[in-house]
Amino acid sequence: MLLILLGVLILHLIILTLLIVSTAASAWSVGGESSTDLWYSCTTTNGGYHCKTASTEDWIQAVQALMILSLLFCFFSLIAFVFQLFKLVKGGRFFFTAIFQILASVFVMCGAIIYTVMSPDNDTTQFGYAYVLAWVAFPLCLISGLIYIVLRKKE
Repeated sequence: MLLILLGVLILHLIILTLLIVSTAASAWSVGGESSTDLWYSCTTTNGGYHCKTASTEDWIQAVQALMILSLLFCFFSLIAFVFQLFKLVKGGRFFFTAIFQILASVFVMCGAIIYTVMSPDNDTTQFGYAYVLAWVAFPLCLISGLIYIVLRKKE
């Protein structure tokens, strides 16, 4: 049982790390000498790296909000898991943790879908590693939430 709990905790920490990196990294769209993330659009010109804030369009703000919400819900589900680990009665299930983790996966999915649909189509840009990390975090987060539903506390 201890190995299962340790494995779930490590999976949760990996998901949290993926969400932090995908939200903060500057590589949602890359191409040539430019890169774009949720916060800045940066270009390399004349040996310098110049950044300007991302567009203020509604869709990018929605993606920003959804990624931050997913990060917060994943963090709060980790706190809830640790709390329930010590306070939950024997045989109890980790429903509260599971709900938060599944909500985090839904927020990541919605943010990635909005970015996929609304990002401008250019022949010179392609999706970067931060975008891929967001998509990788989605199924892991969902699987983690489902594991928390099935998981029971034992002595």
